[in-house]
Amino acid sequence: MLNTYYFPPNDWLNTLFRLCLALLLGAVIGIERQLRRKPAGLRTHTLVSLGSALFTLIPLQTGMLDASPDALSRVIQGIAAGVGFLGAGEIFRESSQKSQQPEVHGLTSAAAIWVSAALGIAAGCGLWQLGLIAALLTILVLNLFKKLENS
Repeated sequence: MLNTYYFPPNDWLNTLFRLCLALLLGAVIGIERQLRRKPAGLRTHTLVSLGSALFTLIPLQTGMLDASPDALSRVIQGIAAGVGFLGAGEIFRESSQKSQQPEVHGLTSAAAIWVSAALGIAAGCGLWQLGLIAALLTILVLNLFKKLENS
């Protein structure tokens, strides 16, 4: 089932690689957000990605998957829901400006936080190619699609 592009979580070097990959992937998204002067920038995205990788590694390394095969799935579901609250806070904070008409701001920032969590999960699972491709596609969406929206 697992292929040669997967790094097993059973030694400290692979664990270090996964956590550093999560840091790197989160930082890539965070730097882009920081350059655009968004409230959730480098540190936020990096920590969300790292935290997601850490939560993902816990059931992999503690043997929880032997006792409960769906443990990893539940952890991933919890990360997605928890990060959703963080994103909602970003939207709420951005939308609290007083205006005559209701406006929603911060959706892209909230989505970027959510993607950073997914990148951390991919890194935590040892799926480094998936994480790198998804990070590149995310940067493409955040940059190229912004230019398309403005034109």
